Amino acid sequence: MSILIFFKLLGSLALLMFGMKSMSEALQKMAGPQLRHVLGAMTTNRFTGMLTGMLVTASVQSSTATTVMTVSFVNAGLLTLAQAISVIMGANIGTTLTAWIMSAGMSFDITSAVYPAFFLGIILIYLKKYRYIGDFLFGLSFLLLGLGTLRMTGTEMHLGENQALLNFFASFDPTSFTTTLIFLLLGGIMTFCVQSSAAVMAITMILCSSGALPIYQGIALVMGENIGTTVTSNLAALSANTQARRAALSHMFFNFFGVFWILFVFRPFVDAVCGLVGYDVAMTKDSVDTSVFLANAAKLSFVLAAFHTCFNVANTFILIWFIPQIERLVCWAIKPKKVDEEEDFRLHFITAGFMKTPELSVLEAQKEIQSFSERMQRMFGMVRELLTLSSSASNKKDNKAGDFNKLYTRIEKYEGISDNMELEIAKYLDSVSDAHLSDETKAKIRAMLREISELESIGDACYNMARTISRKYNAKEDHFIEKQYDHIHQMMELTDQSLTQMNRLMKGRKESFDVNRSFNIEHEINNYRNQLKSQNITDVNNHEYTYAVGTIYMDLINECEKLADYVVNVIEARMGIR
Repeated sequence: MSILIFFKLLGSLALLMFGMKSMSEALQKMAGPQLRHVLGAMTTNRFTGMLTGMLVTASVQSSTATTVMTVSFVNAGLLTLAQAISVIMGANIGTTLTAWIMSAGMSFDITSAVYPAFFLGIILIYLKKYRYIGDFLFGLSFLLLGLGTLRMTGTEMHLGENQALLNFFASFDPTSFTTTLIFLLLGGIMTFCVQSSAAVMAITMILCSSGALPIYQGIALVMGENIGTTVTSNLAALSANTQARRAALSHMFFNFFGVFWILFVFRPFVDAVCGLVGYDVAMTKDSVDTSVFLANAAKLSFVLAAFHTCFNVANTFILIWFIPQIERLVCWAIKPKKVDEEEDFRLHFITAGFMKTPELSVLEAQKEIQSFSERMQRMFGMVRELLTLSSSASNKKDNKAGDFNKLYTRIEKYEGISDNMELEIAKYLDSVSDAHLSDETKAKIRAMLREISELESIGDACYNMARTISRKYNAKEDHFIEKQYDHIHQMMELTDQSLTQMNRLMKGRKESFDVNRSFNIEHEINNYRNQLKSQNITDVNNHEYTYAVGTIYMDLINECEKLADYVVNVIEARMGIR
């Protein structure tokens, strides 16, 4: 029987964790895009940033999701690190709502109410229009069923009458500072091992409500949970970019500092929270009737939730005035990695270990594609520079020859980078698409896959032009005449304008983008290519330059026209055209 109860305990914890995950993901599917816009618009100062973080986290029931969104905005330059820190502080307050939901589930028998919710949820899931509400109801029902089962299992285990357990907790001196530190460390280790502060909070509530665990040790476990969850996020952020690691470190500093100062006022603070909830700390099982003692013990889950909230609110109130100092501290502690951009094949925004929310991972992928797009325009700028060097370095002994070869090598490296970026982003999007996503997000992923394919083709076109210029430069043939250089530069200028429009779309919102401007540039490039094609035949016939030179000349013109077509394909994919 004890083994059955043990597995029932593990199963109910699993239900609880699965319910939390399902509920959070459903909320993100329903409100993800809107919350991203709220997060970008409402963080004008530290106080609005804190309120925004609190509201967003309470809405999606995931401080990780809020942190991920915040870091992505910092990477995109939409938020400063200081604003991000204020949002993370608010997220710590918002996440305490979970503890209140759990304390309600521990205090009342709500298992009977979840079955109608399951039934309603499955109906809504089959009604495609409302399936995210159905997913949310299922997640919430699993969470409450897990809590209810956990509560009943705790009662069946008679933890308050288990002498071995009581003796174990009694072996610690409740008035000792060392005992508080031991339970704090235990809470941190348990959270780190289970990877869920909600599960550890539930176990703590059961132990306290049954009377087995004294309230002071229980609250020390809750403080340890705050530490444990930040260690997890910092380890996950090790493979992330500099800003993500700084944000994770600021989160850890916030919680460590809170635990540090509260240890100095531990008992008065806990007594004040108990008084707020109406829990009598001095009441013992022997001093009053059993019914009175149990009624008092039933308030313990609310004491834990209230402490969690008061702790985070008080800590935020203290630290919100020192955000610039925290920013300087984390920037000093984590320096940006110095890497040669041409040698850097790593993705800057996508961090597989740090991302835990598929809906929001798409935002990170979009930032990576934006970076990819900007890199391709830089690569095209190098091709233009290579053409200029080829015209001024006709003498191989000239110093310009060394510059030409160095620049050509850089373009070769960029072509390798573009291939790597396409593969890595595609692999990431493929892993994200395995999760349960909204139709809107699935469509975005399809569009992104098309975008990266076309961007890689732009890289190929740039490399083809560089090879053509190099072939012309190294051949012992006549050089382009001045008129040809003028035409190529003009065609490249039009192509660069199309790339600029593409990057403007990637950085901004598609609703405000004038797509006709890009189409007009593309038509202008097509017409100019046709005009130069006809003129090239005439010039060769008039012996203004050789047929071989004319062929290389038209290769560059045609490659520019192809590149402009790839640009239009990227724009159409981003705009959702065709």
